[in-house]
Amino acid sequence: MNYKDEFKTWVSNNLTKDSGAVSAYITSLDWLSEKFYENGKIKELSIFDIDDSELITQLHEETKALQRNKDSYIYNIKAPSYGDRYFYSASLGKYQEFLISKKGILKTVKPIAVPAIEKFKHSKFHSDSKSNGLIFSDSIVTRFISSLLTKPFVILTGLSGSGKTKLAQSFAMWICENENQYCIAPVGADWTNREPLLGFPNSLETGKYLKPDNGVLDLIIAANNNTTKPYFLILDEMNLSHVERYFADFLSVMETRSYIPLHSGNKDFDCAGIKIPSQMQLPKNLFIIGTVNIDETTYMFSPKVLDRANVIEFRVNKLEMENFLKNDSKLQLENIVSNGANMADNFVEISKNEKLAYKNSLELNNALITFFVELKKTGAEFGYRSANEIKRFVGVVNTIEPNWNASEIIDAAIMQKLLPKVHGSRRKLEPVLKTLTKLCIVNELNIEDFLLPKNEIDFSDNTKIKYPLSLEKILRMYNGLIDNGFTSYAEA
Repeated sequence: MNYKDEFKTWVSNNLTKDSGAVSAYITSLDWLSEKFYENGKIKELSIFDIDDSELITQLHEETKALQRNKDSYIYNIKAPSYGDRYFYSASLGKYQEFLISKKGILKTVKPIAVPAIEKFKHSKFHSDSKSNGLIFSDSIVTRFISSLLTKPFVILTGLSGSGKTKLAQSFAMWICENENQYCIAPVGADWTNREPLLGFPNSLETGKYLKPDNGVLDLIIAANNNTTKPYFLILDEMNLSHVERYFADFLSVMETRSYIPLHSGNKDFDCAGIKIPSQMQLPKNLFIIGTVNIDETTYMFSPKVLDRANVIEFRVNKLEMENFLKNDSKLQLENIVSNGANMADNFVEISKNEKLAYKNSLELNNALITFFVELKKTGAEFGYRSANEIKRFVGVVNTIEPNWNASEIIDAAIMQKLLPKVHGSRRKLEPVLKTLTKLCIVNELNIEDFLLPKNEIDFSDNTKIKYPLSLEKILRMYNGLIDNGFTSYAEA
């Protein structure tokens, strides 16, 4: 929060009226705000991370120029002299004193000191979250982070209360330097256009703009201004409204890398002192995560949406529930805040790297062709975009988790990119699901042994099963198809 007005009152009350410093402190506050605040929120450069001497060192050349420019709004000829520091350095100290005097202010504005940049390690996030009561499987964490690095649009679906939002929130908290780098926006059931995300021009005042209170537009503008750091937009309950309506601009520019128009003005519009450009891009360092629950109050995703995202399903098995019930530790997300901030730059670098090499290309290509042929029979085949993103997913996993073998990576890719579009009637899908079952197991095995619901299947047996994650999903879809005459990825 920018405490500009409160600072003016405080400095007036704490200095005598005949002190020439009062006007100097207040005059310099505009400069301080520009240096340390952006859109009313604290910048990376912190008021608490710099002292007088450092300020002079960083601004030396600027200072010399300003001394020659008496009309500059930074230079105040009436301000008291503090040697080479001039009045802005003294004002900095006074502003620090003011913030310290405010009860609880340090907790909200003092940023975490970030050590030197390190190589990104997803295992560090997993261990940090686990030790603070947030327990996810190794597979889910690796798939989630790899999917973000593959393409910055991920959909988390599955069982309500299984930790979808908590995973997205905790990772953002862990890797970001401050809370201004992520935004959780609950989607409303009345979202019929893009205005809840991007706002709209004020039709009553020319040159004015009305932005949403949820902070989404602020986040995108900040991400465009700071492209080396990651920013996260978490759309909670993303399918409470038709995604294709309120999210259409985002879906389009994800592929074209073109601009989203905001207004028709030739100059920036004003919104409470914030400049709103006529158009903007979705920066590559903006990661969008949507959480999804499936019930009678929600809408299904179209192939257009599914084709642009990795879809990760959350389920809870018996062992995970047993471990949860035995675990008495409390969730303490505050302990992981900014623990991975020193890896943030490398995280963004990996996400932008278009030349990630991947191994086992022959095995991957053969698997994709085989699944393509079978899915084509139902009209659920994939195009070049999905094939390219699967290849990139393999490269990302090879980069951050070299211990995963080719079958594990292909299994995750099938589950996240190919199966989500499968849906239909029994007449249409029964033969296809049987064929897909056969593709997930060792060739000589009888698929009927897996299709019978009474049979207990050990999905960890890699002597019989090639793609356990995909097989379990396919069998659930198949059983739903037999029972109900219809099935889909989301409802299975």
